[in-house]
Amino acid sequence: MLLKIGFTLILMYLSSSIYAQNLAINLWQNPTQLVNVQYNINQKVNDISQPQMVVYLPKKNNHHAILVMSGGGYAHEELGKEGTPTSQWLQQQGFTVFELIYRLPKNNPLLPFADGQRAIRIMRSQAKIFDYDPQKIGVLGFSAGGHLASILATQFNSVFYKSQEPLDTLSAKPNFAVLVYPVISMLPPLNHTHAFKSLFPKPNATLQTLLSAQDAVTPQTPPMLIFHAKNDPISPVQNSLLMQQALAQAHVTHQVYIFDNGGHGWGIGKPNTQTMQWRSLFLQWVYHN
Repeated sequence: MLLKIGFTLILMYLSSSIYAQNLAINLWQNPTQLVNVQYNINQKVNDISQPQMVVYLPKKNNHHAILVMSGGGYAHEELGKEGTPTSQWLQQQGFTVFELIYRLPKNNPLLPFADGQRAIRIMRSQAKIFDYDPQKIGVLGFSAGGHLASILATQFNSVFYKSQEPLDTLSAKPNFAVLVYPVISMLPPLNHTHAFKSLFPKPNATLQTLLSAQDAVTPQTPPMLIFHAKNDPISPVQNSLLMQQALAQAHVTHQVYIFDNGGHGWGIGKPNTQTMQWRSLFLQWVYHN
């Protein structure tokens, strides 16, 4: 059943009968309507024909909105381990959260980035309705989702899809970006991640450069917060160090935390490691940027 977004719906959503449900926005069909979630957000998904944003409304609104993106090497999306628990936690902290379930690049490497840009524009178009500041819209991604977030933060002027309606003229630039054990580079010597292999079954030098976020950093890049572990075996920590260098050279506000341990895929934090600190560090950072 389709439910039109409006003030009445927001009140219904916040009531006990609606608040517990998960509703979503279809990115490319009637984005002013809420629909049922088509995917199991408590597990990993890999067959995504209808990209959606799952909506999490806070009970106590801090007027920030965040687009959350799970990783999975662009071969699947680890919703149950990364995006969903993080979205639920952010909701409890007062954020309006949109968990992005993006298309995977099975035949077109630009699909995830088209979905990401479209999502930010929808969020900006709905800011008044959901009661958050359109200039406080952030992106937060894990692993390949961190790569997606980094491209959205650096390539916001790139055209990843053809405009379909007036909302597509809105800015696709996030106001801040949070990257958690991200993949950053598609260029040697870091072009051996699962994300790279999914995006580029065949080499494409032009696209590899376009989708290497460190080469797209400019003084207009929004503030960025990065977390990584030194012993990450999936996305080498050099990805984040490369991004740190590019941000510093462009004089972009940023903060990078490199943990001694934690490996990869720790989501909201791996017990008994420094990675448990990332959420509190994020909260300290986000209100000052």
